[in-house]
Amino acid sequence: MGHGHSRRSASRARAFWRAAGPVRWLLAALIACAGALALAAAPGLWQKIGADDVHDPHSPAVGVLQEPTEALQALPRDTVGARVRWVDALDRGLIQPRTNILPETKVNLRTTEVLLRNTGEMPMVRFPHRQHTLWLDCSNCHDELFARAAGTTRINMLLILSGEKCGLCHGAVAFPLTECKRCHSVERGSPEHQAFGKGLVRDANVP
Repeated sequence: MGHGHSRRSASRARAFWRAAGPVRWLLAALIACAGALALAAAPGLWQKIGADDVHDPHSPAVGVLQEPTEALQALPRDTVGARVRWVDALDRGLIQPRTNILPETKVNLRTTEVLLRNTGEMPMVRFPHRQHTLWLDCSNCHDELFARAAGTTRINMLLILSGEKCGLCHGAVAFPLTECKRCHSVERGSPEHQAFGKGLVRDANVP
């Protein structure tokens, strides 16, 4: 699928949400509920490779590939997405993903957190760099998706639900958008909020 097709799809999605006007957040809620119900109704935790509608069940490779149940059943359980809490698994040493392919690649693990305050009536968003830089290089997000200076990138749920910004990964390879409280986790006036002081960035390792 080419970049042109992706851009056209994103444009159509944005046009749809704009046309939805005042009811778009109701539509977003219905989409989230539908996703949650689909997950709840799914038979078992993981489908067999030959029955997942992704792999060709007649391919000889199906018998060679490791089944998801065998690979994932010992990992910390989640209730959504791939049903695995990946960061938990990493922190507990249950998985050890390769950090780099080329030996000269510098791994940049960051521990800063960014506070997103413009969240309307929802709790604020605390973006943790550590959980993301355990897997990703800085160039995966900066500067195409997000500017490096905190507070200078326009982010809203319309963009995210359209598969942009956070929505490029969340709902695809990271936990889905049904899990609002995993991101909207900082209540105004709470100790977590006060830890940021008047700024938008803090180091998670500094009390």
